[in-house]
Amino acid sequence: MSQPLTTKEPTSFVRGLGLYDASMIVMGSMIGSGIFIVPADMAREIGSPGWLMIAWVITGLLTIAAALSFGELSSMMPHAGGTYVFLREAYSPLWGFLYGWTCFTVIQTGTIAAVAVAFARFSSVLFPRIAEDHYLIAPIHVSSGYAFSLSSAQLVAISIIALLTWANCRGLRYGKIVQNIFTSGKIVAVVGLVLVGILFGANSTAIHANFDHPWTLGSYDATLGVAAASIFGLIVALGVAQSGSLFSADAWHDVTFIAPEVRDPHRNVARAMAIGCGSVIGLYLLANIAYLVTLPLAEIQHAPADRVATATLEKIFPGHGPVLMAIAIMISTFGCTNGLVLAGARAYFAMARDGLFFKRAGELNSAKVPGWSLAMQGIWASFLVLPRTYDVAAGKYGNLYSNLLDYVISAALIFYILTIAAVFRLRWKRPDAERPYKVTGYPMVPAFYIVVGSVVLAILFAYRPATTWPGLVIVLIGGLVYAVVGRRVSDR
Repeated sequence: MSQPLTTKEPTSFVRGLGLYDASMIVMGSMIGSGIFIVPADMAREIGSPGWLMIAWVITGLLTIAAALSFGELSSMMPHAGGTYVFLREAYSPLWGFLYGWTCFTVIQTGTIAAVAVAFARFSSVLFPRIAEDHYLIAPIHVSSGYAFSLSSAQLVAISIIALLTWANCRGLRYGKIVQNIFTSGKIVAVVGLVLVGILFGANSTAIHANFDHPWTLGSYDATLGVAAASIFGLIVALGVAQSGSLFSADAWHDVTFIAPEVRDPHRNVARAMAIGCGSVIGLYLLANIAYLVTLPLAEIQHAPADRVATATLEKIFPGHGPVLMAIAIMISTFGCTNGLVLAGARAYFAMARDGLFFKRAGELNSAKVPGWSLAMQGIWASFLVLPRTYDVAAGKYGNLYSNLLDYVISAALIFYILTIAAVFRLRWKRPDAERPYKVTGYPMVPAFYIVVGSVVLAILFAYRPATTWPGLVIVLIGGLVYAVVGRRVSDR
């Protein structure tokens, strides 16, 4: 007889999120700053307008296949923690912990830090004194390649993290209000970009340059490390490009972390992921069409600071593009940060309830939210804003979290593949468990993600080793931590 699915969470969460609210969390967490910037790097790697669109289609199919697969798991286990719980129940507490560890150390907190700094960077267009080189505390080097600093931009980023952490500690209602308002605003901004680009930006120069021969393979460029000049090179380029597009469409599953706070979670969590992912992927495809009808591919590839959306608006509204786009991205990144803050803390809450994280993180405050977990997440995310990398040759400072995010993309993809494989494992392991929703297109849909995701992962390990293998080191360190923490839990 199959064993019942287990959970140690309390029943005092407030079910304050309807289908609309849950969908807003999905969309708000997905749309950050990536869609406005990532297409430039993808265009350089692929070198073809038509295949650039195919890369986004692949991302869309993978994301929707994953969302449908997670939908079945969330309908079975609508508990706080989402992916952590799925991996724990399908495999073992070790795999759940490894995901939670990576989520806390880099995936969730690093993304919060990155998106908050993106907010600060674009606010500098409106407020020039906010800048990463306007130091309150000048860089203090801990080695030739690393330093700590506090600039006005870093201070703004930390302030945004603190503000949204405080708002979410006050209760679900406050986080929901912020999410709904800013997600609605960013959807309007992206729709406006699409409409303006297609209706007013379309011009014969860009259309002829991009669509007369859209499937021509790009020429080999050794500086990019990707050879798109052959079919094999194209496959490699499409795989490498997924690291950018998948990251831009990531965080779609964060709503599973907060399932106990969704009304009728057995059905609405899956519905929210389907609605949110489908809508965002549709907007992303339309945004890329807007770029391609407004700018020739060469201008997309070489957009200043990769700000393709800014270059698009500047083409249509000369002199006003940077300001318009800065406002749109500030709205987008503020809402994205809120969604990440709101959802992430529930994963560490679930770990703490299992004895695998700080005990206080497993407590709900008077507002019925995991206040300690939110605070711990906010403190670590704020810390990740402070370290800087230093390029000695160029004499320029970067951000450590940017490196960490690159490192962990491959590790995150491993966890997604494992979680979707859990659909097969749990149908075998617990065939009698209640499944209010079953994956549409089973077994082909989850199998598609596993196969294509594995190919992308293999390409990243082969052609981007410097930014993929270190991700495994972070996971392995988590294994060492579990060897200590897990033993203490088992000894209780």
